[in-house]
Amino acid sequence: MRTDKINYYLDIAETVLERGTCLRRNYGAIIVNNDQIISTGYVGAPRGRKNCIDMGVCVRENLKIPRGERYELCRSVHAEQNAIIHASRDSMIGATLYLVGKDAQTGAYVENASACSMCKRMIINAGIEKVIIRNSKNRYTIVEVKEWVDNDESLAGTFGY
Repeated sequence: MRTDKINYYLDIAETVLERGTCLRRNYGAIIVNNDQIISTGYVGAPRGRKNCIDMGVCVRENLKIPRGERYELCRSVHAEQNAIIHASRDSMIGATLYLVGKDAQTGAYVENASACSMCKRMIINAGIEKVIIRNSKNRYTIVEVKEWVDNDESLAGTFGY
């Protein structure tokens, strides 16, 4: 049986996450427009800096910082951010970003995964129209980016990732 198009792109994003260097959670992202992959990104330290897996330490883990908080302490650039900075805005207008996250220790899919507030702002400004997030091998959530514009979480003080 042939894989449907959404799971095809999510499978590619899942392969991309295998390059991730986070000790907690790794994400893979791909941006697709007009059925063409525009860009890919995974979690990793900025070019030239040491990755957490190379150092064997995660600052956020050591400080016991909960998921969704204090990302400014993280060494990594998020998968969505890396995918966005490697593409031109013209190619991202109206595009779909596919996102898959896995726990670095167990390999389980990240439950209730979502872009963090910083990534949401970048996705909005990039002109991306939809984000499709894998929940399990065959289940996913489709988010219309306009929802993030209309329901501005920065006004309510609630954040997630």
